[in-house]
Amino acid sequence: MRNEVATLAQFDSVVSGGGDFSRAVLSSLDLTGREESLARCRVDGALLLGCILTDGAADDLRDRGALIFPSLPDVPIDPYRDRLYTPIDLYDTTPGGRYSDSFDARAYAWTRTAGHVPRLEDSLAASLHDHAVSDVLDDYLSTVNPRHVVGVMGGHALERGTDGYAATARLGMQLTECGMLVASGGGPGAMEAANLGARMTPHGPKALERALEMLAEVTTFRPSIDAWVHVAFRVRKRFSGGADSIGIPTWFYGHEPPNAFATRIAKYCSNALREDVLLNRCRGGLIYLPGAAGTVQELFQAVTASYYARNPADLTPLVLVGVDQWTRHLPAWPLLEALAAGKPMEHRIRLVDSVEEAGAHLTGLLQGPPPAGRR
Repeated sequence: MRNEVATLAQFDSVVSGGGDFSRAVLSSLDLTGREESLARCRVDGALLLGCILTDGAADDLRDRGALIFPSLPDVPIDPYRDRLYTPIDLYDTTPGGRYSDSFDARAYAWTRTAGHVPRLEDSLAASLHDHAVSDVLDDYLSTVNPRHVVGVMGGHALERGTDGYAATARLGMQLTECGMLVASGGGPGAMEAANLGARMTPHGPKALERALEMLAEVTTFRPSIDAWVHVAFRVRKRFSGGADSIGIPTWFYGHEPPNAFATRIAKYCSNALREDVLLNRCRGGLIYLPGAAGTVQELFQAVTASYYARNPADLTPLVLVGVDQWTRHLPAWPLLEALAAGKPMEHRIRLVDSVEEAGAHLTGLLQGPPPAGRR
């Protein structure tokens, strides 16, 4: 195991404790004021990721067995990021500036410019960044019971001011009140509603209704992301603080802006990695609200893992919301039932009529054995 050193305080602690950085990972540190101390430390096998060093110190470290990964030029993202994003990190120009000038927009533009055959340094930066984000996400989730992490999946098209949006926000609050950690795809629509409801839990149902009224002033991020996000930040200011929830968006869908209500955001360059992380970290259950191709993809990616699972304890409960949606409009439920027949996953799938039923089902699983799926 490698010790991770991500702050100067951690660096100083290692130095005072004997100065053994062998096989440690030092990430994004400005060490120009601590190079004399570093010269007296053991560094064989150490990895220095994006640290600031003089040329002489870097040469000395290499001679003593350290491996140095430098900062990469012309890259807007930090390949060695040591913490999850927040809405303020992504919307760093809000409220005074334009979204098009924000860090989130610049990062999206960079991913688009890279094209189908990106430069080696761009591919390396994206891969290192996504690995770092997964690492800090798992560090955070290590403090949470994995069976309490619930994913809410749904489309970006669900607009503020609609009954469906309000119901999804109440679902986020319902799950959080029961001690669950809500995770979403981190975007607008149903994803935003779930993160909103979770965040508003300490403020209570009446405050949530007021927040829903405020957000209904700008129902969608089209045509103006600025107007859409500004009203979200007004809600954040009106109801400061709140419960934790996770957003896991991707710059692959960068035309869909991240929502401002997830308190911790793991944003990825790679959509494939993002999907895998999102689905595999939600061990407490996955709720599928009406959506389109992206939601269906997420559903069957989770189904594939459940279908081939040999240990019933490894199965994640899957709950589909909307009988008409999943039996007629996008008839995934009959196929899901056929796949599940005779498999351990047969008793871990459920079709319900409402988000209230979905929330009650998953919270009920914490207290007893799962019931059979709806027929």
